[in-house]
Amino acid sequence: MNDRTKQLHDLGVSIWLDNITRKMLDNGTLKSYITDLSVTGLTSNPSIFEAAIAKTDNYDGAIGKAGKAGSTDEDIVFSLAIDDIQRAADLFLPVYERTNGLDGFVSIEVSPLLAYDAENTIKAARDIHNRVNRPNAFIKIPGTPQGIPAIELAIAEGIPVNVTLLFSAEQYLAAAAAYLRGIESRIERGLNPDIRSVASVFVSRWDRAVADIAPKELQNKLGLAVMQKTFSAYNQFLSSEKVRRIMNYGAYPQRLLWASTGTKDPNASDILYVKNLIAPYTVNTIPENTLLAFADHGETSEPMTGDLISASQIISQFEELSVNYLQLAEKLQKEGAEAFNKSWDNLISSIATKRNQL
Repeated sequence: MNDRTKQLHDLGVSIWLDNITRKMLDNGTLKSYITDLSVTGLTSNPSIFEAAIAKTDNYDGAIGKAGKAGSTDEDIVFSLAIDDIQRAADLFLPVYERTNGLDGFVSIEVSPLLAYDAENTIKAARDIHNRVNRPNAFIKIPGTPQGIPAIELAIAEGIPVNVTLLFSAEQYLAAAAAYLRGIESRIERGLNPDIRSVASVFVSRWDRAVADIAPKELQNKLGLAVMQKTFSAYNQFLSSEKVRRIMNYGAYPQRLLWASTGTKDPNASDILYVKNLIAPYTVNTIPENTLLAFADHGETSEPMTGDLISASQIISQFEELSVNYLQLAEKLQKEGAEAFNKSWDNLISSIATKRNQL
């Protein structure tokens, strides 16, 4: 057991791997991360599956077989992804059982092309949830304005949801409110209210967005400031009357998840967003290279406090540099959705190419 990752986990942070490939499932790498690096969950996204499927030959045999069955290119993508997610979910099942269903989750996303289509998002979430058929599988739904009603309905229907593409405290609160409405709907109907959920807030893209205008003393400070602001909102959410009420009915409240925690700046610490985002009852989904870096030379800072004063000061300093916090959060969400769309299009295109070649 690695002492550094164990210490991070012992501080109350669930360590999830932000990657999945068939190769790591086949060669035992994922299993070793669970046993040796305290990894207790896993997330995926269209970019991850693009890298795993389109840019390797590890799936070519399965693509060839699926292609002969007359499936569409998108059908093949989901078939491959669901196979991987099911295998990963089975590996994490002991963690899920040991933690009474709190941890041990894996995540698979609806088509990113549905980010602004609530009706088809919920249809896709139902379909993927039924096909994966694992108790410890999250369906990722973007926290866009159009995704919010789909999140509420999915929770109300009993589908565990990982809300993705959140960038600000305000976007997080909208997602948390949708989760609460979904749970309250279940309570009103006399259903089990314990439907698990996480809200994924992206960190590093803030600092990349302002890298060209930030003075030296503010380099790589905005992302952490926004996360402190979000963490303060999370603390208020956990202590709110509505959350205490649903807990009294038997629900575990939605957890906050730190996403995009790989350092983009080559001049900054490669564990910057891991060591500074420490708080109990949170999740950090960590890119594989960042996880290995932390296992090698990781260190932990003081736990987060949700320091609104310091966070607001840094955000205000960027406002003086003509960085509008709310507008940038909206822009980052749109850019995130567009990036996933591009990865998805590349992935579908590569499937078509591979099918012709095979």
